[in-house]
Amino acid sequence: MLHMMGGLDTPTSGSVVVAGKELAKMNDEQLTIFRRRNIGFIFQNYNLVPILNVYENIVLPVELDGDTVDQKFMDEVVTMLGLEDKLKSMPNNLSGGQQQRVAIARALVAKPAIVLADEPTGNLDSKTSADVLGLLQRTSREFDQTLVMITHNNAIAQLADRIVRIEDGKIVG
Repeated sequence: MLHMMGGLDTPTSGSVVVAGKELAKMNDEQLTIFRRRNIGFIFQNYNLVPILNVYENIVLPVELDGDTVDQKFMDEVVTMLGLEDKLKSMPNNLSGGQQQRVAIARALVAKPAIVLADEPTGNLDSKTSADVLGLLQRTSREFDQTLVMITHNNAIAQLADRIVRIEDGKIVG
């Protein structure tokens, strides 16, 4: 579902509209630019670029778009996620939880219209999980973002404005 919402997969029927744009009507280049400018992804498998350090991974979407990073906001996100001493580290030198936090920072730093998060707290300790959830809630309010989060944790789901339950590929509630 997140892959369809993010324009990574095309639905077999129906359409996906994000920020008033139907994703299936865009060519690959348009879709790439649209995703970079409007959608922040927090993948379960991180999708970090192994040859870039933490800082470079975080700012990649902003720099690819030719924009300037909001350094104050980035510093705040990095500090909240406990990454300030890891900015020059390479992804392969980080724990799974640290890689997850880098992926979260990268998704947020461009201030996208929509954040798609697949188990964003899955590899984090309870304190960092609470910080991440607080950060996701705060940025979604401050930047009027839509946050779509996949979680198996009912307590985390209860923080949402709206809950959609999917079982065996079907919406059940």
